[in-house]
Formats: sequence, structure tokens, C-alpha cells
Amino acid sequence: MEKRLFIREMTLENGLSYPSDEELVMLILGSGTKSKPVQSLAREIFAAIMSTKREKLVDELVKIEGVGKNRALAVAAALELGRRANRNPQGIINEPKDIVPFIQNYAMRPTEHLLAVSLNGAREIISIHVICSGSGNMAVLRPADIFAEAVKERASAIVVSHNHPSGSLLPSLDDIKTTEVLLDASRLLGIALLDHIIITRDGYFSFTEHNMLK
Repeated sequence: MEKRLFIREMTLENGLSYPSDEELVMLILGSGTKSKPVQSLAREIFAAIMSTKREKLVDELVKIEGVGKNRALAVAAALELGRRANRNPQGIINEPKDIVPFIQNYAMRPTEHLLAVSLNGAREIISIHVICSGSGNMAVLRPADIFAEAVKERASAIVVSHNHPSGSLLPSLDDIKTTEVLLDASRLLGIALLDHIIITRDGYFSFTEHNMLK
């Protein structure tokens, strides 16, 4: 069976948590072009999504061969709808476990993904941003990179999260040091760091629940 149809059938059977990020893009596209199969097209589109600011995404997508304005708008609209859905009343974070359902899908990723969740004064989710992926990239991140979107959105707080592909729920020394740096930055910026959450397939680790945020 063609992979596109296989992904479609498996998603219908198992739900939208089944497909990977690239496979979700495949479902949005529906088909590829004569010169480029949908799987290759989805891979290029997802790479652009991960490396482009939201306001410039459509312009970047139309540069990809096989992606016209209609497809670019469809992908961007799907992302915007997901972003807005995160602002519904169910997205109120009263305690660490409340945020886990919104980020749990990243626990299945084979590489580390660092997320920053922006919250307003009512502790409602404004947005969830992937700051970077790959452990090598995280080591050189600055606090400015992590707080940038929260500053733009005038958020009052953020929650930082990343996955451990190894399955270990324990924070590393680098995780602890990074959190301390972010905590200092949060005080300077006036944007509270509510938690740093590590997620795996089997659960989560909250710095706040373990009294590691002072």
C-alpha cells in the first residue's frame, strides 16, 4: 500500500496521535507532484516550519518546488488553528500535570526538542513554540532565544519543557544549570519561569514538584 494511504488508514484507526510531524504534513497535503512524492514534499515543508518564524512561513513555503500559494496557506492555516486551539479554556495551567497533555506528543521524538510554553496572567496557554531540536543545539542556546516569543506575546509566564529520548526522567547537570540561568533571566525580564518539565514515554519530571525552582 502507498505510504500516504497507509498513514491515512492508520491515523483513522489509531487517532491523530499516531502520525509523526512529517506524516501530519502529508495528511494536510494529500498528494505530491509529478516530480516529487508527497513524502519528500512533506519533509521539506516540515523543515521550513521548524526553521521559520510564523509571520514569514507562507513566503518560505512558496519557495519550495511543488508548493503554491494555496498549499502554503493550507499548511500555515492548520498551524495557526492549532496555535489558537491552545488558548481555549481547557488550556489553563494550575499545576505541572495540566500542561503534560499539550506537550506529551514530543515524548515520542527520537531527538530532543526544547519547548517554551507562553502563558498569560490567567495561566492560560498563549502558544507552544519549538525552540530547537537536537541536543547539540540546546547547549548553545541563550535565554534570549527561549524568552523571545514570550516577550513578543507579552506573556506573564513560561513553562520550559524538553523530552529525553533515552527514557530517563532524571534531569542532567546541564538541565539543572540551564534552568538556573533561565530563572535568573526570568527575574530580569519580569516573565515568571513556572516550571521546567522533562517528558518521556513513561511520564514526566517537574522541577517545581521537586522543589528545584526557588
